[in-house]
Amino acid sequence: MHLFPLKFPLIKPKDDILEILVDTLKRKIVLQNGDVVVITSKILALSENRLIDLNKVRPSKEAKVLAKKYSMSPAFCEVIIRETDKIIGGVPKAILTLKNNILIANGGVDQSNAPRGFVILWPKKVYTWADRIRKYIKQKFKVNVGVIVRDSNCHPLRRGTFGVALAIAGFEGVRDVRKRLDLYGKKFIITQENVADNLASAATLVMGETTEKVPVVVVKNALVRLSNRSSRYLTKQLIVPRKGCLFKDY
Repeated sequence: MHLFPLKFPLIKPKDDILEILVDTLKRKIVLQNGDVVVITSKILALSENRLIDLNKVRPSKEAKVLAKKYSMSPAFCEVIIRETDKIIGGVPKAILTLKNNILIANGGVDQSNAPRGFVILWPKKVYTWADRIRKYIKQKFKVNVGVIVRDSNCHPLRRGTFGVALAIAGFEGVRDVRKRLDLYGKKFIITQENVADNLASAATLVMGETTEKVPVVVVKNALVRLSNRSSRYLTKQLIVPRKGCLFKDY
């Protein structure tokens, strides 16, 4: 497997990200069937102008309570409340939330790499973006690729960030090895490999988190299984119902 990071110009709100993406791909890499294009959610959110001016946010009483409890800005906490599906807990400077069936810090609301005084949200139509990017690349380059829209996330009891797939398109995100045999001829019982999140994490290593300006990584020889199913369907395959989650009682 090989990862090819692609540097971009600084993306501004309402930029036509599809045209910028295609132009960059044309100049920097030859796409082939089975490649996986990993794109950070932040530049898609910028294209949607998903920026919030914190100076214009009026915090609620709940936001003020959260701000005091977790040592955060009341305006920032108010945006988190509006964006998240559920607030679970937190530590100083970060609130654990549930959004789109993903445990994520701060409901995906981020102050990093946003203009001063602003926060940036997740893209509104993340499934649509994944499908659009895959179809647009097929139209322009005549190849079938996989697409991952990724963000940074945390793992229970592990330090630091890793990549998580918010949406995928064009390939099966889970490789089921149940009933296959191990080295001693025993059948696997519950093992399934999360291909999408593993690729998102690999791409995150070369994207970086600060001033790298690498919002897209092309993964070659990822050995993914291509699929024409919708992004919504493929992404939902990555989600475990709470009752079947190993961490549900922690």
